[in-house]
Amino acid sequence: MRLYLIRHGESQANLEKLWSGWNDVPLTDKGFEDAKKAGEYLKGIEFDKIFASDLSRAQNTAKTAIPNCEFEVTPLLREINVGNLVGTPFTSEHYYKIETNGYVDFEGESLEDMKNRVKSFMNMIKSPMPTTIAAFTHAGFLRTFLDVTVGIRLSRQSVLCRNCAIAIFEYDNKTWRLHSWINLE
Repeated sequence: MRLYLIRHGESQANLEKLWSGWNDVPLTDKGFEDAKKAGEYLKGIEFDKIFASDLSRAQNTAKTAIPNCEFEVTPLLREINVGNLVGTPFTSEHYYKIETNGYVDFEGESLEDMKNRVKSFMNMIKSPMPTTIAAFTHAGFLRTFLDVTVGIRLSRQSVLCRNCAIAIFEYDNKTWRLHSWINLE
């Protein structure tokens, strides 16, 4: 099986450098352009199944990247819940707490909860599912999927995940592998 995880295009919160988490923020005009670029990359790939987060920025990215596509919406693909950081600016003072505890200190989701949600999605698509899947999601989901795949938590500062990044994973013989990580420019 081959899984294409696609981060949503630029959102209003990305533009303003604000935490968004589960807050349903819209795509910017650039976000729609990002999605079109992702669509160019994905052009010609026949997906057996397409999924999208239940947040509109991921769904609108899917609709723009693959016009007229039908997709299944699932909250498993949501961004990590950042709790009461929603709508506040990114600051370096939060990063240490987040790297070690996730967002529990901010009444949000723990790293373990996020990891379990990613594993639930992995298990859902392993049982007899099609061979080529697209999933439109968020940076936190992509990075956590990578963590689960490689078996360690990587620093968020060390994994560049731009808007509409495409991470391709393969699953064979009970093993997930990273195939490619593409940051579209």
